[in-house]
Amino acid sequence: MRRFISGLLCLCLAGWLMMTPATAADNGDILALKKDYPKEYIVVKGDTLWDISALFLQSPWKWPELWGFNPQIDNPHLIYPGDRLTLVWINGKPRLQLSKGIRKLSPKAKVSLLDDAIPAIHLKDIGSFLSEHLVKSSDTLLEAPYILGSTNNRLVAGAGDRVYARGELVEDYHYQNVYRPAREFIDPDTEESLGFELRKVGEASVFARKEDIISLDLLETNEEISSLDRVFPSEDKRVTSTYYPSEPEGEINGRILSVVRGVKQAGQYDVVAINKGTREGLATGHVLSVYTVGELLIDPVTKEPVTLPAEKSGLMMIFSPFEKVSYALILKATNVIAVGDEVRNPE
Repeated sequence: MRRFISGLLCLCLAGWLMMTPATAADNGDILALKKDYPKEYIVVKGDTLWDISALFLQSPWKWPELWGFNPQIDNPHLIYPGDRLTLVWINGKPRLQLSKGIRKLSPKAKVSLLDDAIPAIHLKDIGSFLSEHLVKSSDTLLEAPYILGSTNNRLVAGAGDRVYARGELVEDYHYQNVYRPAREFIDPDTEESLGFELRKVGEASVFARKEDIISLDLLETNEEISSLDRVFPSEDKRVTSTYYPSEPEGEINGRILSVVRGVKQAGQYDVVAINKGTREGLATGHVLSVYTVGELLIDPVTKEPVTLPAEKSGLMMIFSPFEKVSYALILKATNVIAVGDEVRNPE
């Protein structure tokens, strides 16, 4: 895989060498390719569009441009293991040519090859996360219905039990989710409250309502439901295998607030939260670079504290933006990524 990525970049570089330096620098349509690209690549199970493009491009988040140049690949996520990809130059631009591999057709009913298509990125950490985490402001959290308790005055409840909540439903849906406040996000630079992270602990259906008392039947629980847990409508967030990476239009200078696994450090394919969101213009698919905060040293001559420059340590993609906070997937990590590290526009 790495050899393939390196090959793609090399092909792009070869195209540049055919032009004058000024032309290559001024032409925004030219994609920067790696040096040791292969002449062809056979897609294998486990590949993603990001992985394949990273074999070719110095900036793998620009993969839609590379795939989009080729009319043979009008829907780039419909590429399967066994397909043969070749990088060629047409009219001075790099393009991927596709030759379909041999695939077995099954006689079983309702079998679709779509399930076998390679995804844009790895989704193992995103799928469950999209439906299990929310970020709400303190006002929204306080106004949401809260769990009073369950039948027979039990302190906790589980699937199959009936619980009672008090308040006004945010949306009058039959199905509701029960969330538990996990933490408050505080901006490390401005100390502004960015909202509360909520973790889903159960799913419920509305049995009855009388004034401000809501009877809920618990359908499924991840943890025991207890008093003061909050009720929000079930949000229909479908996981897509196709993400179109792009650079944010405005300047982004933020920090990592947390690592979802509850630790201080993150690696490739971990999920992190950052202190920037839709109000700063971030949207699904936006790519940001991660920089490790420079260490603080004492100058041996002047005895003054000196902060070393931040060093680039990875690349992330936004997949779940909220107003003031966004969740991102670490797509590449060249060093340890930690809470407090800086995030900026990709170079």
